[in-house]
Amino acid sequence: MLPTHHFTRRGFIQTSSALALSLTGLPAFAKEMKSPKLAFSTLGCPDWTLQQIVDFAVKHDFTGIEVRGLLRQMDLPQCKEFSQENIPATLRLLNDRGLKFINLGSGATLHFSDPAIRKKNIDDGKRFIDLASKLNCPFVRVFPNNFPKEQTKSQSMELMAKGMLELAEFAKGSDVTVLLETHGDLLYIEDLVQVMQACEHKHTGLVWDMTNMWVKTKESPALAYTKLKKYIHHTHIKNARLVDDKLVYTRMAQGEVPIFEMIDALMHGGYDGYYSFEWEKMWHPELEEPELAIADYAKVMKDYFQKQ
Repeated sequence: MLPTHHFTRRGFIQTSSALALSLTGLPAFAKEMKSPKLAFSTLGCPDWTLQQIVDFAVKHDFTGIEVRGLLRQMDLPQCKEFSQENIPATLRLLNDRGLKFINLGSGATLHFSDPAIRKKNIDDGKRFIDLASKLNCPFVRVFPNNFPKEQTKSQSMELMAKGMLELAEFAKGSDVTVLLETHGDLLYIEDLVQVMQACEHKHTGLVWDMTNMWVKTKESPALAYTKLKKYIHHTHIKNARLVDDKLVYTRMAQGEVPIFEMIDALMHGGYDGYYSFEWEKMWHPELEEPELAIADYAKVMKDYFQKQ
């Protein structure tokens, strides 16, 4: 072995650099690989300004914002932040902080058969697609709610598939994909597969809200992911428990929904999208304040991924 004084300056630097890489580089890389892409829906903070939303997101390591209303205005094209003259400033605000819009939540409901109601909903979806394109936002959410009683389930599902295809054709030439949320009465795996097969298109996909599904169907999250994987572009993450037969939303670690089974399926199944927290404060004002619930979500998710 050479004595210490035989090390050259170059050798010392090379050895030190290799040691630094082995001690810091690989763990840092591993940490980066295990960091989830986190977002939250503005449904959880209905009284925050866009500036407040951005500041909070940066503070808690979110990188995506899902917009479902701003200051209780749910028709996003009417928000001043999204007017033609204000969009450049809005995008600068996000870009300067390393954030981006990852989904616009429209209220477009696709299972109505009445021509006037159907046209209004399709037109609303198109307005949101136009806005998403201007905001460099990849997704627009549409949804089914409870199936109308005056038509059969198969008729409702067929109408949804046709609506998805109409909106997808409108989105052609843009980078926007129309996503149908697992919501309302469209919750069973095989029903979702049937609708998505009927509207398969480059510009269609799913928002997977497993909690919406599980509280009604009790179907396995792992099975749902296996069957729906090819369609899932985005997720809604939340937990809940039943209290006196009423669904009550909870912090991530306090509910009875197998939400971490969903997360495991996504994490180990190749999903590369956002894990978006949907805290329904807008619809349930009794819920915990967003600065507590959303911060808790970020901490729980980062801790969980680091342990995998």
